[in-house]
Amino acid sequence: MLIKNIVLDDIKAGKISLIFRRWKKPGVKAGGTQMTQRGVLAIDAVNVVTEREITEADARAAGFGSKAELLAQLHDREGEVTEIYRISVRFAGEDPRKELREQAELSADEIADVIAKLRKLDAGSQRGNWTQMYLQMIHDQPNTHAAVLAEQIGLDIPRFKPWVRKLKALGLTESLRPGYRLSPRGQTVLEAMRRK
Repeated sequence: MLIKNIVLDDIKAGKISLIFRRWKKPGVKAGGTQMTQRGVLAIDAVNVVTEREITEADARAAGFGSKAELLAQLHDREGEVTEIYRISVRFAGEDPRKELREQAELSADEIADVIAKLRKLDAGSQRGNWTQMYLQMIHDQPNTHAAVLAEQIGLDIPRFKPWVRKLKALGLTESLRPGYRLSPRGQTVLEAMRRK
């Protein structure tokens, strides 16, 4: 579920507690969480509703001035049959990867554990041993647009970014505008990989 930064900021501030979406099937589930660029959202409830069931209070809780304003942005995609989902959300906390990225003082066992996870990613990929190559490329070219990095290895952005996200999930990279850089943790791990 894509959410604009301005909406995320209002959720974090407690000003927005509902999100409405038109979907063929739900994109989130009650009791789950969603990692966003502003932190972690808790998904407390997901319900199918009709336009009639949406109230003025719902619209205000979703950050709109009126029900009419909310409904105006909930248009069906042409030719698609969708349902309206009312999603109760709240801010659940900061992105845990931020703290993880700063953990650069790793024991030999911790380094071995991270490298084992990277080797597992390599083994599960048709492209072979890619993790060290990506870490090295990001190390050598910080702040370089993803399209430039992707092109260097013969990929487009949609096929490149998901792989970088796997490294980010381990706390090894940070997103910049543009591009990426290695986190302190990523630097430590890359240095250990080079020594092996």
